[in-house]
This record gives sequence, structure tokens and C-alpha cells, in this order.
Amino acid sequence: MILCCGEALIDMIPMTGADGVRGFQPLAGGAVFNTAIALGRLEKSAGFFFGLSTDLFGQQLKATLESSKVDHSLCVSSDRPTTLAFVELTDGQASYTFYDEMSAGRMLTAERLPSIPADVSALFFGGISLINEPCAETLAYLQRREARDRVIMLDPNIRTGFISDTKTYRKRINAMIELSDIVKVSDEDLSWLVPGEGTLDHKCRMLQRMGPSLIVLTRGGDEVTALMSDGERISVKPKRVKVVDTVGAGDTFNAGLLAKLSDLGVLTKPGIAEIDAALLKAALTFGTEVAAITVSRSGADAPWLHELSKRAKS
Repeated sequence: MILCCGEALIDMIPMTGADGVRGFQPLAGGAVFNTAIALGRLEKSAGFFFGLSTDLFGQQLKATLESSKVDHSLCVSSDRPTTLAFVELTDGQASYTFYDEMSAGRMLTAERLPSIPADVSALFFGGISLINEPCAETLAYLQRREARDRVIMLDPNIRTGFISDTKTYRKRINAMIELSDIVKVSDEDLSWLVPGEGTLDHKCRMLQRMGPSLIVLTRGGDEVTALMSDGERISVKPKRVKVVDTVGAGDTFNAGLLAKLSDLGVLTKPGIAEIDAALLKAALTFGTEVAAITVSRSGADAPWLHELSKRAKS
């Protein structure tokens, strides 16, 4: 099983009714949650762990996980509220305003951490759940506890407007990078993590020297590049599609990458450290194909495996 650990929230997506009145549609989301959903729809054994509310939005999150065949049995339930993220779309690009104070996820503490089942081969971390305490430090502790025996993938998905204590956050993220096998960053993430002069390639190499076997760099709809442990660079150009919005694009890419690495039998610590360039290119390509479907429709609506099969035949 691939266990996705971190944020689950309700994205309040802007919509306009038939009467022209602007409103919001509540959709289950969150970066880590979206990755879990996409893995389930790709027919991988997927699990999700975080603090979930017993409120109506929490019930919506659980129902969405179940409908996409994602195990949420490890989640911690409480009567605290669900995090809300109001989305604003500008030319298909999403920006967010979060309401997260005292939420079920944010207040997750280390005392509530479960034992991780033996069949969990990889853990995925990322998103805003790594910013605010106590949940951020709880998840960092979980990573430290499990990193010796399981593959760790990290996508910090940095939201600068949500960070109130930059020094503490940067220290936590750097420590998590050191313990990760795979780190996926956008070009914007990379510029924040490694500030100052230098090419993107140079900054990726600086990140890799911290510990990860693979650094994967995405640049919106442009080329995706991975830096391998032996220094080789592998690049893939995504197919061009008509973009409806970018909500969940990176999250779906993460799921596609993990799913293909699992299918290829290399989602192990030695497998990632010694991965063949051709296998890595296949995994990157699959990630871009999955993400391309997501951006071609509204919301973080990850594709099902049969949709990919149908497109491959057409």
C-alpha cells in the first residue's frame, strides 16, 4: 500500500448559478488527499492518514475516499471543524484563501499516530499540513519514525502566503528533504527552497546533496525533469491539452509517478536509488499523462485507470 499522509480539506470552487449569482461549490480536496484519490482511481492499493472531522464536510471527505477505493481506517476522527480553502481562478491558475484555525487536521498530535501496517511500502507527505503546528511536527515525526524501512516521497507544495514562521518551516522542510527518497518540486518551490542565484539544475543538485535519490522538477505545463542519484538527467515533455484549470495537477502527477514506479517494481529504497533511466522516463511520462487529463476538466478530478486505457487506444 502507498499511504498518503497530510492535508484533507474542502475546496470551495467558484461557480455562477443560472441566475448569474456567484457562489461556491464544496469539493473534497487538499494536496495529499488528491494524491490518495488519484492513486485509488489508478487501481493502486492506496491509504490516507490525517485528522478528519465528524462534521458534514468530514463525512464528505470520507465518502470521497471510499468512492475512489482509498482506505481511511488509519485516520483520526474528532469533532473539530474541517479546513476550508476558497479558490480563486485567474486564467485557469488557482490561488487559495485558507480557513484552518483549530481544525481536525491542524490539531493532529503525535499521541494519536497509529502503527503503520507492514504492507505499507511507501509514504507520501506534502502540502500545507507541513506548515502549521501541531500537525506539521506530527507528520515530520511520522516521517522520521518510518523513513528507515519505507520509501518516502515529499512534495512540499509551498504556499508562501500561508507561512507565518519561515525559519521554523524552512528547518522542518529541510529535515524532511534529508530523509526523503523522492522529492518533487515545482520551479517556484525550488526558488524558495534554494534562494539566490543559480540555474534550476544547480539548485536541484543542491537539494539532492541533502539526501534524496531522486529530485523531480515540474514547470507548469512545460518539461518535467528528474535528477538521478548518479547525476543523470531525464526529461519528459507533456502533451499539450486545453487547460480548464490547474487545480490538483501536481497532486495527480505525484500519484501517476508513484503508481508507475510501483507497477515497475522499483518502489523500494534500493529500487529508487538504482533506478534505470528508461524506467524512470516511463514513470515520468505516465505522471504527465495522468495530470494532463486532470487539467483538461474542472476541479481536482483525477482520471480512472480505464480512462487512460481508453485514450491510449484512441
